[in-house]
Amino acid sequence: MKVAALLAARATRAHRKAWTAVFAALTLTSLLLGAFGLTLASAWSAHPRVERYAGADLVVAGDQTTRFSAASLGDRETVSAGLTERVRIPRTALTAVRAVPGVRTAVADVEFPVGRAGRSATGRPWEAARLAPYALRTGRAPQRAGEVVTGGGAGGVGARLTLRVGGRDTAYTVVGVAEGPGSAVWFTGAEASRLAGHPEALDAVGVVADPGTDPGELAGRVRKALDAAGVTDVGHRADGDPAAVRVLAGGERGEAEFLAAAPARDELLAALGSVAGAVVLVALLVVSSTIVQALRQRSHELGLLRAVGATPGQLRCAVGREVGRVAAWAAPAGAAGAVPAYLGLRALLDARGALPDGLELTLPPLLWPAPLVTAAVTVLVAGAAALIGCSGTAKLRPAEALRERAPGSARRITGLVLLFVGASSAGTAALQQGATAAAAAGGAAVTMVIACAVLGPWIAEGAMRLLGAPLRLFGPGGRLAAANCAASAHRLGAAITPIVLVTAFAGVQLAGGATMTHAQDAQARQVLRADLAVRADGGLPAGAVERIRQVPGVRAATEVVPGTVLLARSQLGAPELERLPVFGVTPERLTRTLDPGVRDGDLARLRPGTVAVGADRADSLGARPGSTVTLRFGDGQETRLRVVATYQRSLALGDFLLSREDLLRHTSLPATGRALVATAPDADRKAVTKALARAVPGARVERDPAPVRGEAAEQALAEAVSVAVVGAVGGFTVIAVLSTLALIATGRRPELRLLRLAGAGRRQLRRMLRLEAAATVVTGLVVGAAVASVPLLAFSLAMAGTLPYLPPVQAAVIVSVVVLTAAGSLPPVWPTLRGRYPRHVSPSGD
Repeated sequence: MKVAALLAARATRAHRKAWTAVFAALTLTSLLLGAFGLTLASAWSAHPRVERYAGADLVVAGDQTTRFSAASLGDRETVSAGLTERVRIPRTALTAVRAVPGVRTAVADVEFPVGRAGRSATGRPWEAARLAPYALRTGRAPQRAGEVVTGGGAGGVGARLTLRVGGRDTAYTVVGVAEGPGSAVWFTGAEASRLAGHPEALDAVGVVADPGTDPGELAGRVRKALDAAGVTDVGHRADGDPAAVRVLAGGERGEAEFLAAAPARDELLAALGSVAGAVVLVALLVVSSTIVQALRQRSHELGLLRAVGATPGQLRCAVGREVGRVAAWAAPAGAAGAVPAYLGLRALLDARGALPDGLELTLPPLLWPAPLVTAAVTVLVAGAAALIGCSGTAKLRPAEALRERAPGSARRITGLVLLFVGASSAGTAALQQGATAAAAAGGAAVTMVIACAVLGPWIAEGAMRLLGAPLRLFGPGGRLAAANCAASAHRLGAAITPIVLVTAFAGVQLAGGATMTHAQDAQARQVLRADLAVRADGGLPAGAVERIRQVPGVRAATEVVPGTVLLARSQLGAPELERLPVFGVTPERLTRTLDPGVRDGDLARLRPGTVAVGADRADSLGARPGSTVTLRFGDGQETRLRVVATYQRSLALGDFLLSREDLLRHTSLPATGRALVATAPDADRKAVTKALARAVPGARVERDPAPVRGEAAEQALAEAVSVAVVGAVGGFTVIAVLSTLALIATGRRPELRLLRLAGAGRRQLRRMLRLEAAATVVTGLVVGAAVASVPLLAFSLAMAGTLPYLPPVQAAVIVSVVVLTAAGSLPPVWPTLRGRYPRHVSPSGD
């Protein structure tokens, strides 16, 4: 142990420059893993914020989770998904809760969209305001149907407001102004129940306990009372999907208020989990390659130690201590930077609107030590990489330790097997859809990058056979570069690997989303045939579409409302619940405003109880006109719909087109729909625009309507996570590329000094180094692009039916970063070329 400690101490001082690159790689690894660990911990502990029900001890609400079970490998497996539309409960729940001992007050709550002065608002019964609690600032509570209370000082007492609810405009008198958001409007309980449109159903029941009552005990009594009364959710759910009413307490109360928060939390965890393996593998690969390269340039020194009698155990222990000293300082430094990196990711998610309102990413004190755990993992990884780096030399007999060894056949076989596994995973991506295809493509890219790292010497040898002739055209410097690259394929392979890594990883992450967006935009432009669009907050007035169709110059009008459905099915033997964006439309003359590219059937037959299906989805489900498909709406209710048509342009319109009435029936707070208007060829568009404004008072007429495009709810989240991961891993990998190339350049100083003594000129050597760097960059970019293209081609053909697409600006950035990074590795060797003759030749190059 004393010998190993002495060797480690001397080697650390003698090779400070080499260990500086390793220190940087380990620091960034610890930082990246720590930030990623904090983000995962924060997403795991996230919960919806409690606002409207902050004054309630308990909240009784519907179960906002749907479940699907299927047999998988002989066992029954169940998956679940959050519901983004309100699951309502029967009014009988209010009676059952009020009879429970310890309940001081039970308040019924309903919520519905309201249009007010061109803005969207929310209507609720005044009794529910006490659950926040929101108190009156001025005025009094509403007592008659025509009276309202506004929030946040949005209107003065005595003012008259015209509110649009359910497509109808009604005048109300403001009798009070209360605390709370300015978008809130409170009605009497009876008027709110009438306007909500479901008098026998409630959104939730807020419970205020008697003083001194334990909320936990009260929740148990309320649960028993609801079960005894047989209270279940409203609507028909699928078999195996229980409809039990929930009793929420503490932080769970926010789940009844912010419906999109819980599903977004699951989607955030899924998005982070989908890239977790890739991030960890990239970090391990970069750290291992950097440490191995630092030890490889000292292979003769380690061989000499074996030749003079050092045992394999002493050699491993010395190298392990040496790397451990560096890692012991680097890992805590990276852990300290993990917190700012995590806060930066949080800011990115907020800036891009990737998280819904109400979802709070918390970080309990119990999870604060996460970066210390990842720092310990970084130290262990460094130790393992050190043992791998010196294992070859340690195993050799002393007489053989000084000889240069070529890579063996075992390494070649391992690389070929990994390459085959990656290609097979890409083939799997071509046969799948959705998240399964994306995960298979990402796994294929990482596996193929590792295969290229293992096959690096042979890739470099093959590249030099192709590039050798062009390099020799550049005179003596070119011939030197060609000879050096051909003779040092092992070294060139180590330099190519990080370039392949950054090119392939960034290409897959960026091009995957860009391909889908590009294809969706192209289809959305092809789908839209309308010239104008009519939109109104709070919904279009009743009969608006019919009045629009009667306007002179209007050829057709279609109302389009966005929404979501869930598709339950077995994928590769495992149950899966997939959330899909859809549109509800009115079918009359639909193809004159929208062109879905009908393949079979007739969209004019689209009525309540029917559905049109995208061609790819129809093929996967075996659906055709006349058959049926089973879907779950956003509120969890299941329905069987008869297929009336299939269409081609599903990237823009989603996989299902439904009747507007069917979709709105299961939408708690409908998004603002719009009517797409196609004008006659000879119509005066300005005159038609004015006539439409008169026909639909309070509506806005858009002269250049935006294309119709269905976006998945998690798309913004996935894009934000992708940008963050590419930025973090890309920057980390660039540093690793620079470190690896700098290590290689530093290890070549003796070789360059020897060439100078042999008569090579400084200009010739500079040209040689530049050409070698250019050959390295070209080979790395070509191989990286090839590695990325295999999974991307499979993914894009499966998901978009097009070739992969990467925006030119992003492609130029990737190439520029690689070129500049490779150029940054040249300065370490410039001092060797200064002066007329080199001063000395150091065996270590330091």
